[in-house]
Amino acid sequence: MHPFFLILHTFAVLVLTSQAFTAFSKPEATIRKRTLILSGSAGLVMLLSGFGMAHQLYQGHVFGWMIVKLFCLIGVAALAGQVYRRTHLRALFAVAALALLLLALTMVYTKPF
Repeated sequence: MHPFFLILHTFAVLVLTSQAFTAFSKPEATIRKRTLILSGSAGLVMLLSGFGMAHQLYQGHVFGWMIVKLFCLIGVAALAGQVYRRTHLRALFAVAALALLLLALTMVYTKPF
């Protein structure tokens, strides 16, 4: 397997995570546009590279852990946008994002189903 999709996917997840936690730390209107553009673009790249990697590694078969990871990372991307609408819940969103990221990592490394 060529590592292109793996490197692209990992980079996109790192960018998405950093932009989400930037939004959680200071949801100011001055950086809102940049944060939303970067987190949305990273989410799209993450999604496409994840499917490309799954196609290379598993010949297009979809397993349960992939679906759980997909929903976890979409949830992190959604929380990055919601923090600007509900700033009073940013601590809760940060904890939820950490839990979703932990669940996604657990799915990747254990592949339980």
